[in-house]
Amino acid sequence: MARAPALSHGELTPGQQQWLFVTFGLNELPRTEGPGAAESIVHRSFTEDTTGVALLLDVARLGGSGWVFTLFYRGERPSAGTVEEHRALFRAAVGRLGLALVEITPAATADEVQVPSSGESESSFGAHWDLPYEDLEHLWRHLGLRGDAPREVKEVKLRELMRTPAWSASPETLRLQAERFLTGE
Repeated sequence: MARAPALSHGELTPGQQQWLFVTFGLNELPRTEGPGAAESIVHRSFTEDTTGVALLLDVARLGGSGWVFTLFYRGERPSAGTVEEHRALFRAAVGRLGLALVEITPAATADEVQVPSSGESESSFGAHWDLPYEDLEHLWRHLGLRGDAPREVKEVKLRELMRTPAWSASPETLRLQAERFLTGE
């Protein structure tokens, strides 16, 4: 089951939670199947109008103040318009409710990319370059991006990788391509 989540952080009053449930037309029952079902608090199943793709909109709570808004789909991916519509809805809800945006996938802007705090990227990537990539276009997938991801999103992810100790051991051709990409050449 694929998904397009938005992760946020903050406190919501019962009134704000009710606004969220009504605005998204959610059932006041948690989802009982699939990834993250244990954290689900409300959901809604529906079908995309233009393609007939079955979708599920879910709101989950992580810990005391983490909120995850997710659009799930099985098999065929929903239209780009539907994914963008829900990304925008999630972002608007996060803003209206005063939550802090952590990440939206797929990211459309740089502020929708979660960047680990100093030291986290080093431990998650390691100190040795063990990737087969010598071409920037192939590296995007490893960074969790599609080739058509917005440029500013690619810049954030690339800079994050370049801060790791492993970057100095990456192929010279890749490092040169990355520098040219970041300078706009």
